[in-house]
Amino acid sequence: MKILISADMEGATGVTWPADVLPGASQWERCRSLFTSDVNAAVLGFFDGGADEVLINEAHWTMRNLLLEKLDDRAQLLTGRHKSLSMVEGVQHGDVDAIAFVGYHTGAGTEGVLAHTYLANSLTGVWLNGARASEGLLNAHVVAEYGVPVVLVTGDDLTCKDAEGYAPAARMVAVKDHVSRYAAVCRTPARTAADIRAAAKEATSLAGRHEPVRGGPFTVEMEFDAEHLSAVATVVPGVAPTGERRVAYTSPTMYEGIRTFKAVTTIVSSAVEEQYG
Repeated sequence: MKILISADMEGATGVTWPADVLPGASQWERCRSLFTSDVNAAVLGFFDGGADEVLINEAHWTMRNLLLEKLDDRAQLLTGRHKSLSMVEGVQHGDVDAIAFVGYHTGAGTEGVLAHTYLANSLTGVWLNGARASEGLLNAHVVAEYGVPVVLVTGDDLTCKDAEGYAPAARMVAVKDHVSRYAAVCRTPARTAADIRAAAKEATSLAGRHEPVRGGPFTVEMEFDAEHLSAVATVVPGVAPTGERRVAYTSPTMYEGIRTFKAVTTIVSSAVEEQYG
């Protein structure tokens, strides 16, 4: 049994503001250990539950944040950027039985600690077929096309609530409770590690590939905080304006949809000016 962990950082234990997650920032080094603790707890739990293999895919920022030397020796770490499926890289090879979203967060324009979707700012909302979309929702549709269930989600309490919509059977662990975008009531790492390990062990029973889900077509609409960013987004073929600061595109599969989303956010981020956005 092989488990894939998609590991993001904003939803990790103790993380509450930008300096906690920005490489090189004052608090980032300390929070790397907290992030690694959450991920390692999931690794331990999956092996407790009978997994034979656990692959961790780094999914935050530079995708070089986890401390390899602090991970269980049985795990493997996929680290670094420029991956075909970005946050869920590795799911496409046909050998993954389940996926965990560890350290996830809520989507752009919604309540939640460090809420965003791919871009830390600039994007004020993302909708998938008319419904508000977080990274968790987008990625859940991607992995469903490969017949892989989401069995564990960790993050703040609102992230767990969001996950009930796209992975209702998954085990959920809230490592902190949302107060504002930059504040939370946090549990200690010893407590969250124990909770995540126990949940991952239970979640192993949910592993098992199912028939691929073909849910398309998928229409993704994106709203930006500045008009020039929506104009830049239309450089990507198939992306068209739908309103003030809004664009949309339709893809037959979520594989294509997430790749187009990545192209749009990459181009848009290059057009953001330091002070005015």
